[in-house]
Amino acid sequence: MAAPACCPADRASPCRSAGPGRLLRGRVARPGSQRGDHVDPSPVDRARPGSKHHLIVDRHGTPLAVTLTGGNRHDVTQLLPLLDAVLPIRGLRGRPRRKPRRLYADRGYDFDKYRRLLWKRGIKPLIARRGVAHGSGLGKVRWVVERAFVWLHQFKRFRTRYERRADLHQGLLELACSLICLRRLRTSL
Repeated sequence: MAAPACCPADRASPCRSAGPGRLLRGRVARPGSQRGDHVDPSPVDRARPGSKHHLIVDRHGTPLAVTLTGGNRHDVTQLLPLLDAVLPIRGLRGRPRRKPRRLYADRGYDFDKYRRLLWKRGIKPLIARRGVAHGSGLGKVRWVVERAFVWLHQFKRFRTRYERRADLHQGLLELACSLICLRRLRTSL
C-alpha cells in the first residue's frame, strides 16, 4: 500500500512531511534545541537563555584556561576542570610548575569539599567566606580576574552569544585568550 500524499497532486511544491529531516523552504529542520549547546536559563537574568565563561588567570591577568558552560551551572563545578586544563608554567630555571601555589576566588567557590581537594593537590585556597561581611582583603588580588573578564568581553562577539554550536564559541574564546596573551607579551617586552 502506498503512503497517502501529503499535498494535492496539482501543486508543484515539495511535500512537507512531519518529523525530523523534513524539507522546509530549502532548509532541513532538525530536532532539538533551537538555541544551541551550553545555553541554559540564567538564574540571575529572569531565566533568559545564556552561557557562562569560566576563566583562570595568573597574577598579571594572563588567561591560563577558559571554559564555557550553560547559564545555570554553578561556578564551583568548573574549578577542578579549569585547574586540570592549565598547562605547565615555565619558570626561569628547573622543572616547570604543574600547579599554582595559591588560588584566589570569590564567594561562589566557598565549599569545604573543594577547599580540601585543593589542599590535597598542594594548592593553598584563599577563598572569601559566604555570610561574612566584605573586607576579607581578597579584593586586592581579585580585581585581576575581573580585569581579565573585561579584556575578554571587549571582543564584542562575547557580550551576546550568536553561535549555536558550543565548539565554535569555545574556539573563539580560546582565540580571544591567545590575543590577550599576545597583547600582554607586547607590553612586557
